[in-house]
Amino acid sequence: MKLIASVVAVAAAFGIAGPAAAQTKLKWAHVYETSEPYHTESVWAAEEIKKRTNGKFEIQVFPASSLGKETDINQGLQLGTVDMIISGLSFAARSFPRIGVGYYPFTFQDADHQLKWSQSPAFRELADGYKAKTGVQITSLTYYGARHTTSNRAFKDCAGMKGLKIRVPDVPAYMAMPRACGANPTPIAFAEVYLALQNGTVEAQENPLPTIEAKKFYEVQKHIMLTGHIIDAVATQIAPHVWNKLSDEEKKIFTEVTQEAARRGSEIVKQREAKLADEFRKRGLTVTEVDRAGFQKAVLEKVPMESMGYSKKDWDAIQALK
Repeated sequence: MKLIASVVAVAAAFGIAGPAAAQTKLKWAHVYETSEPYHTESVWAAEEIKKRTNGKFEIQVFPASSLGKETDINQGLQLGTVDMIISGLSFAARSFPRIGVGYYPFTFQDADHQLKWSQSPAFRELADGYKAKTGVQITSLTYYGARHTTSNRAFKDCAGMKGLKIRVPDVPAYMAMPRACGANPTPIAFAEVYLALQNGTVEAQENPLPTIEAKKFYEVQKHIMLTGHIIDAVATQIAPHVWNKLSDEEKKIFTEVTQEAARRGSEIVKQREAKLADEFRKRGLTVTEVDRAGFQKAVLEKVPMESMGYSKKDWDAIQALK
């Protein structure tokens, strides 16, 4: 007993009997490359949270689908296999369809329009609805970029996509524009897209320019069409088994830090996006402007937003933001 008492006394003297003894280890998962800001800013946020909580939270960030595909990590929030994720709201919309309204093609004008929405009462209403349904807390949105189409055959209008076998995420929203134009949208996991393009399983895909660069899709595609059909974002989300155990002060820290990481990451994406069209041209790809109005008209006529579970009221709230 004297030995135990001595060990406790020494531990207390060195300050390791308090917060360190109750340290909480968390797993933060995403599907993006280590070079991308979604990873680098998450690593920064993990260290910042550790610092601001005096070492209570030790957060390890798992990139590049190392803990599973995007569907898997979203399910992991409920199963308890992951604690935090960065993922598109299109996956959250499987549980609460209204929150996916921003994925309806041509909803946002640009990144700033999307940012205004993410800070609006209209977005908070949707995030609260998602939390009521799942228990998952959304703390921030990071700009992911305007989604453009790459292919091994060029086109300038909606009709030019007819019959095109194009990879899309396994989410109905991403299929809307290809479907409206008569293409063949084919769901393939993000980690498998490069190989699918390389071996001809699909002949096209769609993603923002920084993602096309990070995943090296330019190596296996010849053309980039600036369709800009979806202004995309990814959400930082915290599992209910974690969020519900945080104190009010800890919730404030997690929210403030992940929002700062989102601001930093968004700015990196915007700066990189602005330079990439010219860089791809220098690498030998053709970069083509398209008839975006024609694409939008086709989507509105052939894939109405209500058919995807979205509310016109939520869409109108976005359009009203100036």
